[in-house]
Amino acid sequence: MLGQNKAGIDIQRLPVNSEEHTFHSWQVSYKQSHILHSKCSSPNNSVCGENDEACLFCMYNQQLELPHMPDMVFPNNKLVLKHASDCVIEFNALDALKRVSNGKLSMKVACADAWKESRQEAENLDEVKPFDWTFTTDYKGTLLGNFKISSTEERINLDKLRQRERILFYHDLTLFEDELHDNGIAVCSVKIRVMPSSFFILLRYFLRVDNVMVRLNDTRFYHEFETDFVLREYTSREAKVKDLKVPAVQLIEPSEVAQILPLVKTEREKLSFPQSVNEAGEGSTVPAT
Repeated sequence: MLGQNKAGIDIQRLPVNSEEHTFHSWQVSYKQSHILHSKCSSPNNSVCGENDEACLFCMYNQQLELPHMPDMVFPNNKLVLKHASDCVIEFNALDALKRVSNGKLSMKVACADAWKESRQEAENLDEVKPFDWTFTTDYKGTLLGNFKISSTEERINLDKLRQRERILFYHDLTLFEDELHDNGIAVCSVKIRVMPSSFFILLRYFLRVDNVMVRLNDTRFYHEFETDFVLREYTSREAKVKDLKVPAVQLIEPSEVAQILPLVKTEREKLSFPQSVNEAGEGSTVPAT
């Protein structure tokens, strides 16, 4: 459930765990704190959101316009990488949830009917149609600055990543999570690993609807410090449980699920820094994607 709000306590005032490090031309920082309250934290909630002082709960509701949010949303959890060129790669819950269908896209969720039949409180699902109750997101991170984005056939060097190299920095952040009314799990998280020669980031959305289907949307970022670009690779995998024919216990750990799920979609991009752009002004500001 969303965090219980005690009168007069704003999540913005609660303790925040944070770190900041510099690796070559990058400033890497993160913030980590409590889950979003379940209701407005303003003493006078009748006017909260009518000014720039809106509490996080009201701000999320205004910007997302979703019938309801995941059980656990971490609004202060954020991973930010800022390059010397002022290009920024950021990961946060709000932008991730903006990629969830709220009915405007008229997207029908695969296996929704089967999930309804298996759920004891099926009538509750009718109240939120056509809302994507799995919170599926194809969020690939938030890019700011003059990145030049181009499609590429170049792949992330997984063999090099498997080499034993000292880990200078590692962190794992959850952006949001929902237990689908005890019928599975939907979780979006981001992990970063910094080595002497490079960094690697895995942004992952994992969905398991018990006895129905499994989905895995992964976005990987890889950068070697001696290069002037970052590789971004997005993959989407999914399957119905009946087609996988494996024990249910094998569908719990995302890293194991990734080995058996069929690939549905792949996108590979090169994110180049401004100094690598040949023609002046060719780069452009990139909004959240």
